[in-house]
Amino acid sequence: MNSLTAQVVSRALKSDSKSEPAQRIAPFIHHRPLLFSIAYRMLGSVADAEDMLQETFIRWQQSSETEITSPRAFLVTILTRLCLTHLDSARTRREQYCGQWLPEPLISEAYDPISEQIEKPESLSMAFLVLLERLLPLERAGFLLREVFDYDYAEVASILKQTESNCRQLLRRARQHLAGQRPRFDASREERERLLREFMQATAGGDLHRLETLLSEDAILYSDGGGKGPALPVQILGRQKVARALLGASRKLVPRNLATELKLVNGELGAVSYLGGRPYSAFTMDLDAGRIQHIYIISNPDKLSHIRFLS
Repeated sequence: MNSLTAQVVSRALKSDSKSEPAQRIAPFIHHRPLLFSIAYRMLGSVADAEDMLQETFIRWQQSSETEITSPRAFLVTILTRLCLTHLDSARTRREQYCGQWLPEPLISEAYDPISEQIEKPESLSMAFLVLLERLLPLERAGFLLREVFDYDYAEVASILKQTESNCRQLLRRARQHLAGQRPRFDASREERERLLREFMQATAGGDLHRLETLLSEDAILYSDGGGKGPALPVQILGRQKVARALLGASRKLVPRNLATELKLVNGELGAVSYLGGRPYSAFTMDLDAGRIQHIYIISNPDKLSHIRFLS
């Protein structure tokens, strides 16, 4: 919970436990993991998702009992509509973004079995979130609610203020946009860790041949510095070009005194690098047939500001 939301919740908790504001805290806290999961996938930003939760909480506190038949449905509806409004302005900002835009990485220390019960874990991956950028806001919302969070068409229609027929059309268009592009997750966690460690060793050691053997023929490198951190200006496509670009960037752009730790980045094993204890970059990848297919490197400091410093 971000600091401002925490302050609002704290003030409500200090009120009389029998008062309406205090009684509203428990449902919000109970549904908060679901709300954050939806908001993050809608917006691709931890900071923006937290802002949407803050505004949802405020509106939840201000609503009357007559408006609420189901706390979960009410909260999800408020949140989704706020995210849709936010996406309209976010799309303009992303069109003006310096270099490639990647979602803000979500970092965790361990696999979360609770999260896996309320969502499809693969929908958290960087590959999946990048694909969602192809969708219009309503398509994105409908697709997530239906395909990831298992809402039925009637519920989706109510949340989006659309007819069920329109929602089915939204979902059909969304599936067409993503057809054949959904990421595959056929690698075990052990295989992923092995490939990740070999990749990091080959890159650090400047071993071009070894690095090429780890990459798929159609490998793609994405890097997001936002004009504020080191990054390549365009996508790099193809095994040899990606390998050479990685080694060139490693020699010219990466400080020698980085400390790197393995972390879960968007639900999959990746790495976070630190410079002087401060997060410097986040890295993750997706695999296909035992090779690395896509590489994602985020070095925009604004997108790393929510990551804890290295102690």
